[in-house]
Amino acid sequence: MLQIAETAKISPLADIEDSTRGSRIIIEDGVNIDAFVKIKPAGGTGDVRIGRDSYINPGTVIYTGNGINIGEAVLIASNCTLAPTNHECRYRDKRILGGGFMPSKGGITIENDVWVGANSVILDGALIRQGCVIAAGSVVRGELEAYGIYAGNPLQKIGERQ
Repeated sequence: MLQIAETAKISPLADIEDSTRGSRIIIEDGVNIDAFVKIKPAGGTGDVRIGRDSYINPGTVIYTGNGINIGEAVLIASNCTLAPTNHECRYRDKRILGGGFMPSKGGITIENDVWVGANSVILDGALIRQGCVIAAGSVVRGELEAYGIYAGNPLQKIGERQ
């Protein structure tokens, strides 16, 4: 079910698919979703909520998977991927294609006032605390401290917002 606030701005070139399994996609007031953003229900039945005044830049792909909660005033730069799901791939006697999905690691939570740099990948189980800055090209899994500045792969805290 799609719930889109009247004041949200969604490019006509964005592609937001409605769920066939009951996942809700909630886009709150003041959200701006740019061209070529893809929101796709896949890999689970989790909901996606994009909080007030957040901005999703072109080329970003968001899978619903085990759920995503994006806080208020979050900036997600171009060509990011949010993937709160993983294919089951542990067993040699099962093909990956058609093998289902691994158990949830809790989905993705991005708290308020976060900036995710271009070409970053946010994985199932990521908890990005308020005020974080994630450098371009980063891979995020696990919890990041509030107001930290993070870069590199593996991701490391390189400073704090003042």
